[in-house]
Amino acid sequence: MSVKLIVGSEKITAILSGEIDHHSAKGIREKIDSAILENHPQELILNFSQVSFMDSSGIGLIIGRFKVMQEVDGKVTIEGASQQITKVMRLSGIDRLATIKN
Repeated sequence: MSVKLIVGSEKITAILSGEIDHHSAKGIREKIDSAILENHPQELILNFSQVSFMDSSGIGLIIGRFKVMQEVDGKVTIEGASQQITKVMRLSGIDRLATIKN
């Protein structure tokens, strides 16, 4: 699992790839949180288009980034998630915290 960050003046895009599980989530969290706290973006875009698998650690990853974005008065948008990952997100209530775009 890897994450590529594109940092702009008002938004950060995190392009996630591979599998999101317990082992990979910590490094991803740290990288994204560092960029948020340094740049105070209005929006964090989590791009899931290259994610092949996600367990509950992925849900925790999203919820945690939502909380960090609240600290800087920003919002979270999720884009490019597969149909199955989107279904898991909706069942867990992520759509109440973030905008999900496909």
